Amino acid sequence: MVLNTVTWFEIATDDPGRAQRFYGGLFGWAFAAAPAMGTGYHLIGYPGAERPAGGLFDTRGRFPAHAIFHVQVADVEETCRQAESSGGRVLAKVVGTGPDFACLLDTAGNRFGVFTPKR
Repeated sequence: MVLNTVTWFEIATDDPGRAQRFYGGLFGWAFAAAPAMGTGYHLIGYPGAERPAGGLFDTRGRFPAHAIFHVQVADVEETCRQAESSGGRVLAKVVGTGPDFACLLDTAGNRFGVFTPKR
């Protein structure tokens, strides 16, 4: 496990087919349905990569389209405390139900995520 590095990203869109065509054509990314992650979630793989590095999900118009990176950390709760003490903000946090993760804002208002894989 490599901590404090970007190890996952997500792209959210209300038109996943269009996003797959765009990113697949631009970067050669491959998309595979991931039913265990919920309906409309696809894993994103890079050419030559051993495992997926991101996810694409269908917002169905319920959320704004966005792309966000996720940093793998040792402890999501501690990282959230440190972010807040540094002037950031925790928007959402899910801990103890699988992988722990949180969505945060940095001091400039940029969204990013942190996570710890399921133990």
